[in-house]
Amino acid sequence: MFTADALRARFAQPDVVWQPEPLEERFFTDREPAEAAVLVPLVDRPHGLQVLLTLRTAHLNDHAGQISFPGGRKEAEDRDLIETALRETQEETGLGRDHVEVLGCMPVYQTATNFLVTPVVALVKAGFALQPDAFEVEEVFEVPLDFLMNTENHQQRTLQTPKGARTFYAMPYPNPATGKDYFIWGATAAMLRNLYHFLSARG
Repeated sequence: MFTADALRARFAQPDVVWQPEPLEERFFTDREPAEAAVLVPLVDRPHGLQVLLTLRTAHLNDHAGQISFPGGRKEAEDRDLIETALRETQEETGLGRDHVEVLGCMPVYQTATNFLVTPVVALVKAGFALQPDAFEVEEVFEVPLDFLMNTENHQQRTLQTPKGARTFYAMPYPNPATGKDYFIWGATAAMLRNLYHFLSARG
């Protein structure tokens, strides 16, 4: 089981050698690249760390109806991409910064929609209250980190598109408490794969 202290120790190691997943989403030639950041919020629960995720509403222009980390495009007033991740997370979910302990950043991930996304990994202290933005967020839910870091739950799939075959990771999560199925895939799953590689690398 991953613990908060174990993650703090791993992110404190500057010499961890690991290899990020190769990018498969190579369909980003239709628009200019844009810097963005997401928060990878790891909620410290008594029964283990939980990854907080959002289900985006169906009417959005980008990644509508998909499961994602809270986050978005970097704005001019953001001093850095950590600020972007924290601001966007608070705007989308209502998660206050006083509950967030930033551990570090993962490598930039370039999405199929040409966002250059910096994942900011953070521990989240329990006891927060959420106020999701109903325009952007249909649902906020949690998935056990242990489930997402188990390679038996990592699937590689291929989809035929007008632009050619697209290969992507998927991590379907059947919530045992509610019986609801969540299909985590694409950029979110790929960033979780990178987190897996980082946490499992030899220090």
